[in-house]
Amino acid sequence: MSLDNIVKEHFEASIEAKQRSLETLIPTIAKAAQLCAQQLSSGQKILSCGNGGSAGDAQHFSSELLNRYSMERPPLPAVALTTDSSTLTSIANDYSYEEVFSKQIKALGNSGDILLAISTSGNSRNVVQAIEVAHDREMPVISLTGKDGGAMATLMRPGDIEIRVPSDVTARIQEVHLVVIHCLCDLIDQQLFGGI
Repeated sequence: MSLDNIVKEHFEASIEAKQRSLETLIPTIAKAAQLCAQQLSSGQKILSCGNGGSAGDAQHFSSELLNRYSMERPPLPAVALTTDSSTLTSIANDYSYEEVFSKQIKALGNSGDILLAISTSGNSRNVVQAIEVAHDREMPVISLTGKDGGAMATLMRPGDIEIRVPSDVTARIQEVHLVVIHCLCDLIDQQLFGGI
């Protein structure tokens, strides 16, 4: 197989994953954006977490809210729990890697804040523990998952929202997660500042 054909297959697989997601996720994404806009307009913040590529997605989401997505508007309160290397390494060293997000939520999360929890498999133990602590602090959870939703799917409570990408391929799930994040950012902006 030629390199060109491999590239073509990647594009086609990504388009197919996005098409399947388009058919199933629109109402869920809109509902999650409504929750975000409602809580942000009430003075709450959004905390986000994930590992690897999902950590990058958590940071991307936070930066779009803190700075701007596509319209000029005031900054919105969002914190990626993946960025402070001293905090992450001290918690992992002194306690365990499973607690790197949950301890931060105990310190920073308040009732009514939102946790955006990202894991392609839904089984990242530190993200699962973050959800458990968020629930203890009466924070609604928006989860971005894939595959069968993993352990995270079993933790969803009334008021939580799971956005599960209908794919078993990690790269495809991550690609759709990025589109979902951009949808959330745009819909939040439109509701809070665009007159929707």
